[in-house]
Amino acid sequence: MTTILALVLLTLVAGTAEARIVKVVIDRTEPFAASSPFGTAGAYVRITGTAYGDLDPARPENAVIVNLDRAPRNAWGLVEYDVDFYLMRPADPALGSGKLLYEVTNRGRKLLLPFMNEATATAGAVNDPATAQDAGNGFVFRQGYTIVWSGWDPDAPRVNHGMAIRVPVATNAGAPIVRTIRDEFVFGTRVPESRPTAPLSYEAATLDQSRARLTVRARESESATEIEATGWAYGDSRNLKLLPEGTRFKPGFIYDFRYPARDPKVLGIGYAATRDLVSFLRYELRDGQGTANPAAHGGAGTGITAALAIGISQSGRYLRDHLELGFNRDEAGRHVFDGVLAHIAGVGKVFANVEFGQPNRTSTQHEDHHFPENHFPFAHARLTDPVSGKTAGLVRGDGFDPVVMEVNTSTEYWQKGASLLHTDPTGTRDIEVPATVRLYLVAGTQHGGRAGLSATPATCLHPRNPHNPTPTLRALLVALDRWATAGVEPPPSRVPRVAEGSLVLAEALRFPAIPGVQAPKASNHLVLFGDWTAPRHEDGKAYVARVPRVDVDGNEIAGIRLPPIAVPLATHTGWNFYRAPYPEGELCDRDGAYLLLPRTRADRVAQSDPRMSLEERYATREGYLRRVIQVVGELMRARLLLPEDGARYVDEAARLDPFKP
Repeated sequence: MTTILALVLLTLVAGTAEARIVKVVIDRTEPFAASSPFGTAGAYVRITGTAYGDLDPARPENAVIVNLDRAPRNAWGLVEYDVDFYLMRPADPALGSGKLLYEVTNRGRKLLLPFMNEATATAGAVNDPATAQDAGNGFVFRQGYTIVWSGWDPDAPRVNHGMAIRVPVATNAGAPIVRTIRDEFVFGTRVPESRPTAPLSYEAATLDQSRARLTVRARESESATEIEATGWAYGDSRNLKLLPEGTRFKPGFIYDFRYPARDPKVLGIGYAATRDLVSFLRYELRDGQGTANPAAHGGAGTGITAALAIGISQSGRYLRDHLELGFNRDEAGRHVFDGVLAHIAGVGKVFANVEFGQPNRTSTQHEDHHFPENHFPFAHARLTDPVSGKTAGLVRGDGFDPVVMEVNTSTEYWQKGASLLHTDPTGTRDIEVPATVRLYLVAGTQHGGRAGLSATPATCLHPRNPHNPTPTLRALLVALDRWATAGVEPPPSRVPRVAEGSLVLAEALRFPAIPGVQAPKASNHLVLFGDWTAPRHEDGKAYVARVPRVDVDGNEIAGIRLPPIAVPLATHTGWNFYRAPYPEGELCDRDGAYLLLPRTRADRVAQSDPRMSLEERYATREGYLRRVIQVVGELMRARLLLPEDGARYVDEAARLDPFKP
């Protein structure tokens, strides 16, 4: 009788409880960087483990999760999951800032340290940082943050300490869900060129080739050619190969495969897992088993006074989903994040909260173009979509919106529709950005720009753009922190605008006639389509995205112009082109170009280069240094550069002789 009564009581409690982290298992707690101190925050420890959670499909907060109601449930009617987490905090919590900094993982990877701290360790070390080298310049540690990562994508690679989540498969009343879907393969960009087979996103429901179709085309805009069944075969239920044996997929070509797939995972659980893990770390002292919160500082509360989120590329798009889908309010009615920084997300979301979603996809002009990443609403302000008639914005106005910074590079304007963050969907007028949002363009930068990026062309026609936006990212993170926690207004938005003539249509861009360089005639069109499994080009309707205007050197005139752009030694673009054997003339993934200025007037004349030479613009090394010092001072006064980074720019300029080859 006692056992039955206990079960009844547990059922009643579970039926009314908020979704929660029910158990935390700690795998290891270890000193970081041999207990070396990081400023006033002192030494750090790293803690890894697994968090177990459950979700009630009947709760309105979870209703947005696609197929949650079709997932298997436990004895209390709840859907279970478990997720990897990784936490780094000051060894002495009293020395920390009391603030939690959560980075959304990118395909299972941690990007915070190589981007924000400029760490140069191997991929495995970045994902499992252990040494002082892995800490880079120590910036985020010196701020005293408790730093947290967790998985959210069940198919994220776990090699090199990648992080994932385990979620259930949805069923149709216990029977497998089967649906014809589409996979796309572009070898050399999305799939390693050396791989002999094409990986399927889902298990094929049947290996009957008559129910599948494989096509190929060189360019996104071209009609596809079907590859007959004699030209391909299933390697197994998760792989596709070309025939005869040994035939390789052509690098850069677009292969589309339509096939019956089975067993969609409930991917949207990843958003709820982030919500509930961060809320647990922020507000709860112990889990349901009595295990102490590993982020708690001790005492009556957790000691966590605020939570900030940062996401880079795919993870920045994830945070835009987090806002739109309403996951910044936990089920107890508490804020999850106080401030959000999305870097290089453009106007994209993540193709995750969909049956048979594929969150690894990222849409560009050439690759993954017709997968549903970019969809209305694009902006934070409430606007009306001229195509669907829907009115919406990312700012919900429900009292749980965080303050938001969106930082983009030039590439996001060319490939990711970033102008639609601050124009109407037709691209004809600037819009008013909400007071709780700031938007920034880091001028002259490519997607993924960071310290140490090589200018080697790789698959591109021109050398890639090595410009590093991280110095201003550090300043903006500090500003976000003060904004979210102390109400100190951050620097005003810095983006190109239609009214000022600094935001133009790609076809109207006046780019200098640099020998051997032709600017693109169009940016990536954000296409509205119906069924992503069988998109039809003739039905596509494009929103109008614009690109930043450039000066006589080809460098952008608006946004945050760091010294390499404001005092240039080269032209830096957010676009590049593929070179053979890749389809020439297509925008080269998310890379930019780096085009050195002529050194002398004689060089300029000999090369017929319209850009002023270094000799003509700076005259001497001292003249170049004076210009750098001036720009650094302006950026520091605008709070777009920290003193330590300003000093670093000046030191580098003092050591550089721009007139030497």
